[in-house]
Amino acid sequence: MLDILAITTPIFLIIAIGYFAVYRNIVPQTIVRGMGAFVLNFALPCLLIRALAQRDLTEIIDPVFLLAYGGGSLLVFALGFSCALLIAKKSQPNATLQGLGMSMSNSGFVGYPVASQLLGPAAEIALALCVIIENLIMMPMVLVLGDSAKNEDQSRWQVLSKALGNLGKNPIIIAIMIGLVISLSGITLPRPIFKAVDMLASASGPVALFVIGGGLVGLKLKGLRADMARIVSAKLILHPLAIFALIYFMPDIDPMLQIACVSFACSPMLSIYPIFGQRYGHEGLCAASLMMATSMSFLTISTALWLLDTTQVFGPLP
Repeated sequence: MLDILAITTPIFLIIAIGYFAVYRNIVPQTIVRGMGAFVLNFALPCLLIRALAQRDLTEIIDPVFLLAYGGGSLLVFALGFSCALLIAKKSQPNATLQGLGMSMSNSGFVGYPVASQLLGPAAEIALALCVIIENLIMMPMVLVLGDSAKNEDQSRWQVLSKALGNLGKNPIIIAIMIGLVISLSGITLPRPIFKAVDMLASASGPVALFVIGGGLVGLKLKGLRADMARIVSAKLILHPLAIFALIYFMPDIDPMLQIACVSFACSPMLSIYPIFGQRYGHEGLCAASLMMATSMSFLTISTALWLLDTTQVFGPLP
């Protein structure tokens, strides 16, 4: 367990430092938002380009990983959406947000820093695969379900086409395309360009964690306790369990990718979750759920990694 805490504790110490820096106004929250934009638009895209450009396509695309991570995420989303809509009698946008919070991890800002400490370079490939599922499947589905209820004058096909058009402008998606083109073509980036990409990529982990901590300042845990408890427990427990079950019973793949698949699922929901909440008028629920899930994830991630290490179900941890 001490070995696991040696991996997870530095991650959450950086989150705590980010929180303290903003709470004490050492770093204004507006600057932290700018740091988040830097990670999303430059550091993470460079990380993906670095991961994809240096490997053969057969090393990158792993159907078993995609099926397990995508299938588990879709299953948990469907359960969360149906429970909120049919049992809790929530509106469609509210149910969509609850399903999103339960099934879409913060892969770039929490999942990757944890996995990179544990698995090294294999975490970069896992990040690329998770991002493919989250940005090409989960995100368009959420926008279609949420926006079609809000914009009743538009058909779901119109909403979907608009969502897909916006994806084409997403720096993460552009980076994946660039990385795949370089991988397929066999092009070697000139050393100065690769060095710049590598430097930006290396900044993604610690800056992302600092941003997560700073972003928690000012979020309040109040009201909506039943909905918040349902979202947080499903995200931190049900989502990892669903993906563990699928990756365990599917054909064997690289054990490090199996461990990465589960560890990414253990992350709290994406950091822009409250922004989605604001889009549909439920920012309070989303902000409170994000703060609670991020706070509790230290325990759940550490426990999950300890169980994987103790049982060695996918083999010993590196």
